[in-house]
Amino acid sequence: MATSIVVENATKYFTLRYHRTFKEVAVAKVKGRRTTETFRAIDDVSFTVEQGEAIGIMGLNGSGKSTLLKMINGVMKPDEGTILTRGRIAGLIATGAGFHNQLTGRENLYLNAAILGMTEPEIRRKFDEIVDFAELGSTLDGPVGHYSSGQKARLGFAIAIHVDSDIFLADEALAVGDKPFRVKCMKKMRQIRKSGRTLFYVSHSPDSVVKMCSRVLVLEKGRLGFDGDPEAAVHYLHYDENDELDDGAVANDI
Repeated sequence: MATSIVVENATKYFTLRYHRTFKEVAVAKVKGRRTTETFRAIDDVSFTVEQGEAIGIMGLNGSGKSTLLKMINGVMKPDEGTILTRGRIAGLIATGAGFHNQLTGRENLYLNAAILGMTEPEIRRKFDEIVDFAELGSTLDGPVGHYSSGQKARLGFAIAIHVDSDIFLADEALAVGDKPFRVKCMKKMRQIRKSGRTLFYVSHSPDSVVKMCSRVLVLEKGRLGFDGDPEAAVHYLHYDENDELDDGAVANDI
């Protein structure tokens, strides 16, 4: 089996700034206070993914899940270590990412699909399928700046899911969609998994992760705390001790 993703000692630093104006910074420095603080959003993370694996990414808010996804996607580069991927990558890692608010949904469809690597003939061939999946109706010809977050998520996911990719990434941005659309997205992602493509799925929902994924990575404050069986990951996070989460209803409809 071919290797799809190799992450070796990947580390990403972010800097927090405590004071915004020049005056505030000057006063803070005079008083000997720190004006910035650097922390590791991703801290020395290593793992390997084989082609066709369905990987769940779990962890508490702020653990580095979305940052890791963006690094795998190439939106961010690690400050230390390396991340190597094989093949075309597609997916939805942020609602409305890559959209131009003054352009229509139709125009953004062509633009975003091209950014994801689709050729013009490929876009034309899949255009109707994308439009049907997004279910935007007449709003497709309105400016994206007037779309709700849910409508942007619909269009973004509809485009990404129709890219012929080797690796598909999906962040919890999908959660802004209504239940019927989320159910449809999950079913489509199951088709991706069965097709042999590599799947990365970020979620807080233990039910959907167990049903969707064959392996789970758990991040804890930027570090890889767990790598293994989905049900064991849920137990590791103590999610099996909590009340059913909202996404559980979606998982039951898959």
